[in-house]
Amino acid sequence: MTTTGTTTGTAADAAAATAVVVFDRVTKSYGDVRAVDGLSLALRPGETVALLGPNGAGKSTTLDLLLGLKNADSGSVTLFGTGPREAIVAGRVGAMLQSGGLMEDVTVAELVRLACDLHPRRYRVHDVLARAGISEIADRKVNKLSGGQAQRVRFALATAGDSDLIVLDEPTTGMDVSARQAFWATLREQADQGRTVLFATHYLEEADAVADRVLVLHRGRLLADGTAAEIKAKAGARRVRFDLHGPIDEAALRRLPFLTALDVSGHTVRIQSSDADATVHALYGLGLYPRNLEVAGLGLEQAFVAITEAEEAKQS
Repeated sequence: MTTTGTTTGTAADAAAATAVVVFDRVTKSYGDVRAVDGLSLALRPGETVALLGPNGAGKSTTLDLLLGLKNADSGSVTLFGTGPREAIVAGRVGAMLQSGGLMEDVTVAELVRLACDLHPRRYRVHDVLARAGISEIADRKVNKLSGGQAQRVRFALATAGDSDLIVLDEPTTGMDVSARQAFWATLREQADQGRTVLFATHYLEEADAVADRVLVLHRGRLLADGTAAEIKAKAGARRVRFDLHGPIDEAALRRLPFLTALDVSGHTVRIQSSDADATVHALYGLGLYPRNLEVAGLGLEQAFVAITEAEEAKQS
């Protein structure tokens, strides 16, 4: 797994020759706030990559730099060996962003047809509507759509042609569970065809289930880079759950070794530990007899929180 680092010299040149996207020591500030701080990373062909980070981590600015909507203060951003705008004009990039509205006084089909006509390697309108799951609302005016339907229209616009890179910002916001499942099934098909997919999301379970690779940003820096399993392992903690009968002495439980978090709900105790074996051993040493004992690794959401909180603690 790769953690925060810098790509320099011939390494950057080699990455640029083979990668879909290369950020090389990129910085971007707004006044005194540095939104992106020396960011270096590369995305490879065929990857599905989740971009995670707390509010203010620099995710939106990173996507804006990638799409040429903003210019870096220093460093470079290249897509397919060229600048972002050149790659977009060539039709190699499709994007679905939260910002910006949709044309309202047109039907869904008319808007999708316009996107197809503008794409250098366009798909047929019928196919784009079907892939996005919006054929049944093709004749509906855009200003009559629900939030989830509008998101699917944005996805249709992002995939109106044969792009090599698809960039998605919070793509399933407003979608119900079934629509989200259908959406990710479609994205898997795109990735299986060799396209690179980059998506920012606050649904960490989606990143866990869908992404080949997870990038965690924190204050504009790349804090962690690896598979979901590697990110979980980096957190260095495990979950322990058990039931206790009778009164529960929370003060005693808080003195357990390697404890990093404790939650007591009724007779059920949930803890996080950086050494679960030692914690459970000490638990029995207190004369307690836990029932229904479960020990498991952290989920991606808990690992994400643990990693970012640890970084905050180091910087405070």
